[in-house]
Amino acid sequence: MSSILAKGQNVSLPDDAVRIDVVLGWTEAEIEIDASALLLRADGKVGCDGDFIFYNQPESPDGSVRFLGTSATEEGAQARIAIDLSTVPDTVRTVALAGSVGAGTFGQLGKLAFRVVDGAGHSLAEYVTADATSESAFVFGEVYRRGAQWKIRAVGQGWDSGLAGLAADFGVDVDDDSGQDATEPSLGGAAVAGQESVVPAPMGPSDTSAPEVVGGRSSRADTPAPRSKGVRTAKRVAKKTKPMEFKLAEHEAWQPARLFSVFGVGAGEEQERRATSALIATMQAVRPFARALCARMGAPAGSFEGYVEVQYQRGDSTVIPDAVLKVIRGGRVWTGLLEVKTGNGKLRREQLESYLEVARKNKYDVVVSLSNDVPAGPGELPVQVDRRKLAKIALRHLSWAEVMHEARMLLSHGSIDDDLQAWILSEFLRYLCHPRSGASEFVDMGRHWVAVRDAVMAGTLRAGDQKVLAVADAWMSLSRHLALRLTAELGVGVKHVLSRRHRTDPAARSAAVAERLAGEGTFEAVLRIPDTAGDLMVIADVRTNRIRCRTSFDAPNEGTAGRRLSWLLRQLQDAPGDVQVEAVFSVRGNEACEHLDTVRGNPKVLTDGRAGEIVSFSLERAFPMGNRRSGSGTAATFIASVTAATDAFYGSVVQPLRGWVPPAPKQPESSNADDVVPVDA
Repeated sequence: MSSILAKGQNVSLPDDAVRIDVVLGWTEAEIEIDASALLLRADGKVGCDGDFIFYNQPESPDGSVRFLGTSATEEGAQARIAIDLSTVPDTVRTVALAGSVGAGTFGQLGKLAFRVVDGAGHSLAEYVTADATSESAFVFGEVYRRGAQWKIRAVGQGWDSGLAGLAADFGVDVDDDSGQDATEPSLGGAAVAGQESVVPAPMGPSDTSAPEVVGGRSSRADTPAPRSKGVRTAKRVAKKTKPMEFKLAEHEAWQPARLFSVFGVGAGEEQERRATSALIATMQAVRPFARALCARMGAPAGSFEGYVEVQYQRGDSTVIPDAVLKVIRGGRVWTGLLEVKTGNGKLRREQLESYLEVARKNKYDVVVSLSNDVPAGPGELPVQVDRRKLAKIALRHLSWAEVMHEARMLLSHGSIDDDLQAWILSEFLRYLCHPRSGASEFVDMGRHWVAVRDAVMAGTLRAGDQKVLAVADAWMSLSRHLALRLTAELGVGVKHVLSRRHRTDPAARSAAVAERLAGEGTFEAVLRIPDTAGDLMVIADVRTNRIRCRTSFDAPNEGTAGRRLSWLLRQLQDAPGDVQVEAVFSVRGNEACEHLDTVRGNPKVLTDGRAGEIVSFSLERAFPMGNRRSGSGTAATFIASVTAATDAFYGSVVQPLRGWVPPAPKQPESSNADDVVPVDA
């Protein structure tokens, strides 16, 4: 069970929690937190600059602590750090876990969360605080030794001096030369100052070739690193690349050759082998893509290599995972076993457990499953295994939908600065999007969908039915898919909004969805998109076969009701006329609602006879709902209709809206520049 900590409280980690992840989460503002870790000796200071782990120096010299980067999830955004407690040096007494922001303050982020999870994603401890004010760096908590026991303590201490100030207070030699261009690599080591894009500093020429690996260790491990002038914290700004263009075709019917052909692709094992080979080859060729996927698996940032169809002996039998993944950084080699399923292929518990045993025997780091399954929540697994097998080996899951979203994100908004790499990744994405590849996004509500849908229509559905719980999980998976899809398309972290209890308790979450479906006949998802006037709510009403999309936001806090309504109408010039406009007035119970076409013709229809001022608006539009369980590319399916409605409402209604920004305060009339008396030099 997860322990909820208050500031200053501590809790012991379970003895079998050898590999843990520390997750820093935030929800209320579009400000990015960069996670960092400091390996502290008994005196509370780092032993060397290499004991400071952050975006420009993402791994400790011994590989025990790794910065995994920042990512968007339907919970909001999160930064993650992995710790292998079994390899933390004996001289390190405490690992302090911190976060920093390059712009703004922690007080603008609202609630901050510090969570420690085990290799299977189960929460071990959590600390939530909203006490931050002007801090630009913040120590959330620490993992520390007490005798032979590892413990977690909630700290909650802030710094106004940013990441550089925090690092210096813990003994790190910070060398931020403001005169050096942040786009250039530092000669003095890892780059802490203006924090902008999250692009790790490039490796120097000595790191571009793969070193000889002997017994799982690099031959460079014993080579002393040159003494740096200090740690630099400035981030590099990535270049943008242009897609490859083909201009010499004599006719529009001419098609360029494809890197990954779908011709001749069969089903089953052949399909899996082709998809696996294409994935591994693309990761080897496109380093940012490999880093993005490997970070989801818990790997460090480093040189990637992949091997397919590798054979291992397990007793009298042979075990052949679909791929072996390796990442090398410094003197440490990270290794994962990959099990791939395509099409309707399902992951099997016994197969994953056999891979976990092979990984444990070979002292590997993780087993990763990749399939079309989209679990209802981040970090959740589609197949449960014996938790005793996760004591030293992590088990993680990726969906093909996440792989496609990651590729789209990098192509549209990422840090690929090489035209050839951009073309290779676009070819891989094109291959995955073809039906023959066997990779798909979320396209199936499950085998119980038709029965549950018909029971809702007949009024016979009950929340305790096991079938409705399965469909409830499918709805949560669809909601997660919507958030991931918008994240990739818009280039910002779109959050699927859930209560704290429903984020951490899947059973309670499914029960709540089932209760709503049985009682009201509706599903509901709330998506929070940065820089929009309000959240986007998606309601699927099974009884009426309609999908309703809705957004609510504050009205201007000055001017008459007519002026406040005019402010809204100016922003809805291109919105469809069937959008419902609701105005909520300051006098309770005083609301008005009309279609946008009607309001355009006579704005007073919303304001005449109403008491009070308009305090908020809501906009809603209804769309037809598909009833079919699954399928791709047809509006007749439930999933396709929900996706299309969400896209249409966002593009035509939500995207053009901007929240009210009051004008700057005016000076009093008596204030005049002529009254200012100059000061003599």
